[in-house]
Amino acid sequence: MEKIHEYFKTLVPITDEEALFFSSKLTMRNFKRNTFVLQSGKIENYLSFIEKGTIRYFTEREDKEITFGFALAGSFESAYDSFLKQTPSHYHIQALEDTVLWSISYDDLQEVYTRTSVGQLIGRKASEELFILKSEREKSLLLYSARERYEMLLSKNPELFRKIPLKYIASYLGITPQALSRIRRRIS
Repeated sequence: MEKIHEYFKTLVPITDEEALFFSSKLTMRNFKRNTFVLQSGKIENYLSFIEKGTIRYFTEREDKEITFGFALAGSFESAYDSFLKQTPSHYHIQALEDTVLWSISYDDLQEVYTRTSVGQLIGRKASEELFILKSEREKSLLLYSARERYEMLLSKNPELFRKIPLKYIASYLGITPQALSRIRRRIS
């Protein structure tokens, strides 16, 4: 819980009273490696802060998994479109390693919004973080080659390459594992 408090303090000025109220609405959830945090078809009921672990977002098409996002410790995670609309998710969220989440339910977040001034700010920061990740991913697929996407991902998030199997990274980059191997060989 300390990590989330420290993170919130970097985002917004928060009083001890507001922090205590917000904390009272958080639930710690633990997920073992390779288990689902959320499965496609289920409604996302939580906005979560990752204290420990790594998350993968993926969908399935034609018996193939397509990875479209990752989230690391110290960031927010959610099937945010499902969370906001309270409709079933069209994708899975998977813990790639043992993961600890501090989660707030949709209803509790609405209460925090109405009862504290800081709740709106924290909610906005979380949604901005999730939006920026999504828009950066879309931009990279539209504007850059596979090699450029790989190099940008490596320079921005070298930790991903230590934590995430290369087959998932290849899928995220929109290439095959073999193409990723060729890119890595050329760069080395």
